[in-house]
Amino acid sequence: MEPTTRDSACFEAGIKFGALYHQFAGTPVSPDSAASLETAIEESIENQPFCESVEVEILTDKLVEEIDHGYTELTGKFLEVEIVVEQEGTEVVTRMAMEDGYPLMKVESVKEK
Repeated sequence: MEPTTRDSACFEAGIKFGALYHQFAGTPVSPDSAASLETAIEESIENQPFCESVEVEILTDKLVEEIDHGYTELTGKFLEVEIVVEQEGTEVVTRMAMEDGYPLMKVESVKEK
């Protein structure tokens, strides 16, 4: 059986999350640099095919709790992310947020446009 457009669009969303998380995890971040890092992540991932939008929020209140020497490393516990992929009329909305101590990435919705 051939993959459907829906299957392919969901796969594309997963690829974007994999790239986002593994490219930026470990990046030094502070409350002062969080906004520019959010923009860099968004613009980087938006370059990928079929990516309609990326919204990244670095949770600066959580950063403050972890900082000892002016910065900490970016991990999933500091991120809330939404990625929207559109492929051949199918829109997939995905999100990442902490769930039970794990940065869970999941499909929120799939709709035909």
